Amino acid sequence: MRVHLSTSVLVAALTLWLPQSVGARQADPAAVEAESTQRASDLAAARAVFSANLRAIQERNREDYLGTYLNSDRLVRTGPSGFELGWEDLAAGAAPTGSDDWPAELLARDLRLQWLQAGLVYGTYRYRVSFDGLEWVEGISERLFTKTEGGWKIAVTTAFGVNDDTPSPPVALVGATVHDGLGGPPIQDALLILRGGKIESVGPRARNAVPLGLDVIELTGKHIIPGLIDTHVHYSQTGWVDGRPDAADVTEEYPYAAAMALNQAHPDRFHRAFLSCGVTSVFDVGGYPWTRTLPGATELSREAPHVVAAGPLIATFDPGLNLLDRRQMIFPSDEDEARAMVRSHAASGSQAIKFWFVVRSDDEVAVKAPLLMAVGEEAKAVGLPLIVHATRLAAAKVAVAAGASLLVHSVENRAVDDEFVGACVAAGTSLSPTLTVVGGYAQVNLSEISDEVRSHLAYVHPSVAERVLKTVDLPLRGDPKLIRASFDARAEATGAIMAANLVALHRAGVPIVLGTDAGNPLTLHGPSVFPELEAMEAAGLSPSEVLVSATSKAAAALGRAGDLGRIEPGFVADLVVLTEDPSKSSSAMRSVTHVVRAGTVHRRDQLVWD
Repeated sequence: MRVHLSTSVLVAALTLWLPQSVGARQADPAAVEAESTQRASDLAAARAVFSANLRAIQERNREDYLGTYLNSDRLVRTGPSGFELGWEDLAAGAAPTGSDDWPAELLARDLRLQWLQAGLVYGTYRYRVSFDGLEWVEGISERLFTKTEGGWKIAVTTAFGVNDDTPSPPVALVGATVHDGLGGPPIQDALLILRGGKIESVGPRARNAVPLGLDVIELTGKHIIPGLIDTHVHYSQTGWVDGRPDAADVTEEYPYAAAMALNQAHPDRFHRAFLSCGVTSVFDVGGYPWTRTLPGATELSREAPHVVAAGPLIATFDPGLNLLDRRQMIFPSDEDEARAMVRSHAASGSQAIKFWFVVRSDDEVAVKAPLLMAVGEEAKAVGLPLIVHATRLAAAKVAVAAGASLLVHSVENRAVDDEFVGACVAAGTSLSPTLTVVGGYAQVNLSEISDEVRSHLAYVHPSVAERVLKTVDLPLRGDPKLIRASFDARAEATGAIMAANLVALHRAGVPIVLGTDAGNPLTLHGPSVFPELEAMEAAGLSPSEVLVSATSKAAAALGRAGDLGRIEPGFVADLVVLTEDPSKSSSAMRSVTHVVRAGTVHRRDQLVWD
């Protein structure tokens, strides 16, 4: 059972017997000065024992650890598992020096001490502890320090887990250059105060002081940006062909139903991959019904990105990606059924409506357009944004006319015209271009893995990496030379069109936002943002424009412009620390050292799997 401590039982009990008559001492200057000296001395001594206790745990030193506690049967320890007395029991349960029974890592934040009376000090801190380097537990621990003949010792210790809605401890990030996510001038040598999971203040260090009692993280020479936002992901896909058997059928060895069950049971595999790459929010734009549970499960989590989820896709084409007992793609037979599907989505908790407008000709666009128009009208009626997959210009025009707030994928069959550009501007439609996803399919067809994808395996769960490496064992689908020539020709033709269209829309004022289509084969959740960001720059956006597209503009596409995607007071403290300057090159986004989620500071090495 998790316990949220608001008032310590320990402190409440102490107030019953501690001396209350301080007025007489305050009237005597000598007594006041003596008490002040005593207080300073006691606090310093208690802090030294506090630090020694934490250091002994971090260094896995049994002797030093036990030496910080009161060697008496009056030692008190308590927590969710119950109440224990005595040093002997503590010693009997203490792990041997250097053994694996100690925490793999213990992080202590928000250390606070309160002098109670001569020889008695109360202390508390917030901890994050992991015993396997993977799963973390967060809680509050208390200490009561007392002066003995053998020096200062811990006489009482408690530890309780905290609820997900317990705010992260306050912290000051000092010395970095802050990029606000809006394209404003960077703040050099900044002081950034995080409190209650949000940004409390930001400004030059020279004009502001660190409030007393805050932990300070020194980041001089580094850069801080808002957390990255990927507006096009699929938790119902794995990042390999076991999640897309239409790309390569491996179902005999890796049954599709088993792959989907694993995704549902362990979305944390993808959560951590996103965070380790600086992605603190994602838009799941189509998947199995269970993906609708992700927004509620992640909103207050410090171990996962925010997730906005659309639920099952309303589609015009069936690639065979459904299970017998549930569906991630549904196919309306007429306009009335399409409207009913939208209403069902709204009632079931979808936060958007995704229309998968896969068509092979403009004639087919005309045939299917009434379905999309009906979906758009009903989505507006129920108050949900419309997202449309459209890669042909004719399809994209219908999507905008239907009220699409976000187009995922670029128009790739021809150059956009003034009519389409003007319609996008008038409608306020955003574009998530997904420039790099097709490269994964090329590698699958060639049974190859690029050096780029191999580098991504450092950030994904071992179970994902293991399967991705099996790409080289997939059977070839023909002559490799012909396959390569076909993909190269398509990439050259469509790549130039997509880049030109992206720039034309951007210059006209259409918001361009980061989106990877993560989950598709070799487009891995998390690290796929890096080549996508660089492709946006190569297409013609400046590094600073790419940063804005990946933060504040992407937050607006998520419907979260009011609390995500910017570094300013009142916004959620989702941040990324980089060693390189993101205003100089989008490749700087790869240089992540820390990721902050809702005010909790994670070192990147705490997020990646060994």
